[in-house]
Amino acid sequence: MNEIRETILEILQDLHEDVDFENEDKLIDKKILDSFDIVTLISELSNEFDVTIPADKIIPENFNSADALAEMIAALEDE
Repeated sequence: MNEIRETILEILQDLHEDVDFENEDKLIDKKILDSFDIVTLISELSNEFDVTIPADKIIPENFNSADALAEMIAALEDE
């Protein structure tokens, strides 16, 4: 899971260098990530982890933090 989180942190840093993604847990709620960022992130995650992120998983709870994203990706890889 740490490897997944580290990769996700790298992807997020590429989107916004000035955000502390290690500690931020309200990426959507605080509007740090916008809709374009989410589309980019979904694409990057799909390519990097070879998973499909279904529409029902595209909810704020899954995208508010690097940890939430890592948990979602780990669950999708297990399916």
